[in-house]
Formats: sequence, C-alpha cells, structure tokens
Amino acid sequence: MTLTPDQQDIDTRFLGFTVSPHEECAVEEAVRLIELHGGESTALTLGAEVAIDQLRDALALGVDRAILLETDGREWDPGATAAAIVEAVNGEWAQGREYDLLLFGNEAADTGDYQVGVRVAYGLDLPCVTGVKQLEIRDGSILARREADDGWEVFQVPLPAVVAVKEGINLPRYPSVPGRLRARRKDVQRIAPSESGAGLRKVRLVLQKEPESAVEILGSGAGAAPRIVKVLQGLGLV
Repeated sequence: MTLTPDQQDIDTRFLGFTVSPHEECAVEEAVRLIELHGGESTALTLGAEVAIDQLRDALALGVDRAILLETDGREWDPGATAAAIVEAVNGEWAQGREYDLLLFGNEAADTGDYQVGVRVAYGLDLPCVTGVKQLEIRDGSILARREADDGWEVFQVPLPAVVAVKEGINLPRYPSVPGRLRARRKDVQRIAPSESGAGLRKVRLVLQKEPESAVEILGSGAGAAPRIVKVLQGLGLV
C-alpha cells in the first residue's frame, strides 16, 4: 500500500473499485422488487467521477436511473454522507419522486460504518430496520426479517421506510451484455452536495511501519544439522 505525495489518500492509480457486497445485494433487491411490484428505481452514490462505473453497473442490472453526488474524492464521514443523501432525497421528493423504499447496504465494506442508513432515516423522519436478510412488501408496509441468536426478529413498518440489507438476502445477478450497452446510453445525473464542515477532519495518513526481519543461513546439506539442533534447543523445542 502506498500513499499519494501529500499523504492525504491511498494511491489508487493501479487499483480497481467495485460495489461492496451489501450494496450489491441492495441493488439486486431493488431490481427484484420493481420486477414484482412495478415502479421505478434509482441508484445513488457519493464520490468522485470514478464512481460513475459502479452506477453504470447498477443500470446494467436493471436500475432505471442513477445519481452521482459528485465530490472531489476526499473522504466524507458518515454524518456528512448521510446529510448529503438527505438533501438529495428531499430534492427528488420536491420534484415529485416520492420514493417508497430507501435501500442501503448494512455497513461499509472498507470502514465498517453502520451509520449512514440510520442517519438518513433520522434526517427524513422515516422508520428504519437494519441487518435485514428477508424483505417483503405488503399493502403499504414492509415485512423485514433479520437473524437473531435463537431465530428471526420480524418487523412490520409502514412505507416509506429505510432498510439496510445484509449480504445473503439474495444472490446478485451478473449484468448482461445488452444491459451494459443500455447502461452506456443512459445519463447519470450529477449533483454537487453541500458539505456541512462538521465532523472529523483528516490531517494526513500514515503507513504502519513494517516489522524488520532477518534471515540467517545455517548451512547446507547434512553439515547444517548440528546448527539446526542447537537452534531448536535454544527455542526449547528439543
């Protein structure tokens, strides 16, 4: 792992990006629910221009629209990320797109944050269920199940609602070639989110110092046997 010269980011020039497993399952669940109940789906992410590729992957799977909350690539903490999503959803609602269900991955695969979905639900004053492994829509409400130590916890909440799903709720499909071709022709809406300025601020990144190691050649062939025995004796193994 190497850092950029200003020590602000990991050098990703030779790295690839992908959607985390929890978010993959959220996209798949959205596509399945639309296939079953009808309606329209939108994929949204916050990040730099390179995140367009992941949005197009969602479009190739059957998502109808995509929105990029475009940033300069700096890391946003969960509070700032949630605030930007709340702002975007309110903007969509103001234009007449009242989403019934907001699906999130249960936690970030890289940082392990469990906060964004819950913070968005709080910001929009919506009910929220996390850790979901089964999901149904029934007469204006959702039935959500999550695993517990001795079985299942079952929640029934009215729509609209926020649900954070876990990997394993479904098996995500692979995008087809026609789906990828359609995704290339679709526009990705870009929105510049307003940054609150609150929360943690990054000063610089520091790589952990790797422990030094040394190798000693004890000999070769049968002549090395006495030295090996002494080393093992010194370690208390013989």
